Amino acid sequence: MREKILQNVEALKLDMVNSIVSSIKIPSIIDDATSNCPFGKNIDMALDNALELCKKLGFKTYKDKDGYYGYAEIGEGRELVGVLGHLDIVPIGNIEAWDYKPFDGTIVDGKIIGRGAIDDKGPMIASVYALKAVINAGAKLNKRVRFIFGTDEENLWRDIAKYKENKEELPNLGFTPDASFPCINAEKGLLQCVISSKTPSSVKLKAGEVFNAVPSNALYSGAKNEEIIKELEKLGFEFQKTEDGIKVIGKSAHSKDCYKGINPIVRLAEVFKNIGIESNAINFMYDILRNGACGEKIIADCKDDVSGPLTVNLGKIELDESGEKLFIDIRMPVTFDKDKIVNALIEKCKGYNFEYEEYDWQPSLYMPADHFLIKTLMKVYTEETGFDGTPLSSGGATYARSIDNCVAFGAVFPGGAKTEHQPNEFVDINDLVKATNIYALSLYELTK
Repeated sequence: MREKILQNVEALKLDMVNSIVSSIKIPSIIDDATSNCPFGKNIDMALDNALELCKKLGFKTYKDKDGYYGYAEIGEGRELVGVLGHLDIVPIGNIEAWDYKPFDGTIVDGKIIGRGAIDDKGPMIASVYALKAVINAGAKLNKRVRFIFGTDEENLWRDIAKYKENKEELPNLGFTPDASFPCINAEKGLLQCVISSKTPSSVKLKAGEVFNAVPSNALYSGAKNEEIIKELEKLGFEFQKTEDGIKVIGKSAHSKDCYKGINPIVRLAEVFKNIGIESNAINFMYDILRNGACGEKIIADCKDDVSGPLTVNLGKIELDESGEKLFIDIRMPVTFDKDKIVNALIEKCKGYNFEYEEYDWQPSLYMPADHFLIKTLMKVYTEETGFDGTPLSSGGATYARSIDNCVAFGAVFPGGAKTEHQPNEFVDINDLVKATNIYALSLYELTK
């Protein structure tokens, strides 16, 4: 059966690639709500596109009447295996950093390039084709498989909340193809918060787009340009002069890996401070966030052996005459208490006249390595790759934590480029086919 399944994956390869390109062409970034499109028309189009694909492949499909989610199902039996993924994407960021148009789905050097290619349109569509390959190989599904398509993963997970509110059937077990191989059995707690002050700012600055990414640049247009340029040069910080002002160049990264990025907002705050421009926000960034991706200035030695250290990312900022707002994304070690970390942050805020407001909270996930699901997935993974199958921990937040007995599983292989939330996001087609093989064989094992 294994060889038949793999042969059918190969036979479906071109259709799979074309389907991924078709989805990438839809710019499914959150937008203003309209009737039955709670997150904007483009996300609704992406959902319709995915459900139409599944229908053509022989799945039964369902779309929430209010447009929050959809799913496709096939198979027989009492038990339900879930595959959860999302069709919404993060903004493109700095368009000048893209070598190809982010919504063309360009294929170059064996890669599909475009926003959503790896996060999460490519892997989710690959999972659908994986099960189609199992069916085409003649395997009998003794359990039902449901592909749950989310639409608000990059924001507040209101799609999953609505799924549960509607009392939809919850899978008995499952996975989300929205991380890395081998599998993620520990996900840090995710806290997003806004700290703000109504005290007018001494500068006007708006930079960053989302909580969960290190911004690629910060554009300043205001006074003391020459002093700022001299200080940038003195510190060795990369920048560009533009018609609109001074663009401080950073290095974008996913918030869970913020220590791998360079935050241009924090760099600009350091420049301001050094030349005598101060405010509550500038002082907070300088004192607390400068060289502080692991939050040592908020709470010392916050780490564990299961999931690693606390991370703190400043993803967005708004400073003007009406006040100051910092948008912060925190990933907490799985064994640490949320309240202890929040209270430490609130205490720091008091010294800068900041108020704390929680925006979103996702509790951590931890599943023992000897769980049936993990053992099954790791058996397939190690047999197909020969790689170490020891489960990993991650600062990422995936839909796995939204239901019991679920883990993140692929689609990035060890040593592979992690381009989610980055300019020139891509998925390597050969790697995706390998991942599809693993998904197909895993679904075959889980539905026996």
